[in-house]
Amino acid sequence: MYIKDMSLHFESVNHKNRKEIEHLEIFPEQAGWIETTSDCMREADQSSLWRPVGIYDDDMLIGFAMYGFFPEPLPGQVWMDRLLIDKRFQGKGYGRQAALALLDRLRTEYTSDTVYLSVYGYNANAIRLYQQIGFSFNGERDTKGEYVMEYHFPPYSDSQQQEQSPPGK
Repeated sequence: MYIKDMSLHFESVNHKNRKEIEHLEIFPEQAGWIETTSDCMREADQSSLWRPVGIYDDDMLIGFAMYGFFPEPLPGQVWMDRLLIDKRFQGKGYGRQAALALLDRLRTEYTSDTVYLSVYGYNANAIRLYQQIGFSFNGERDTKGEYVMEYHFPPYSDSQQQEQSPPGK
């Protein structure tokens, strides 16, 4: 069953929602595909480059994502590094909607035209989802042996460019 009227938004992880986010669960057979949210939070605590966020449908926590901008290699890279939908909400279209909403957020938040992510080759569902929304493999692997995928934003039209520019520009 797909959820028709999703109202997805992201909230930064903070002292109020962290414990609930750290209790999100995936199915046991997915355990090797993504780090736990607790592991992600420890990683984010160690580097201010990461932006961990809860994914909400209205006021209901349904997942977690972590992204960031890394200055090396030049000119820097935007990574959509983690995307997790709690097992209670998988199979309802949330993963696709969350990925698309996160891409919108990354385009607004950063000036990069390219977003990177990495995925294990045996995670067929994730690969299919990412390819359907426009990611493609770039032939590289990350430090954990995961395959790197890229998404290239289409160029802004003139009207979109004006909307993105600050007033007076």
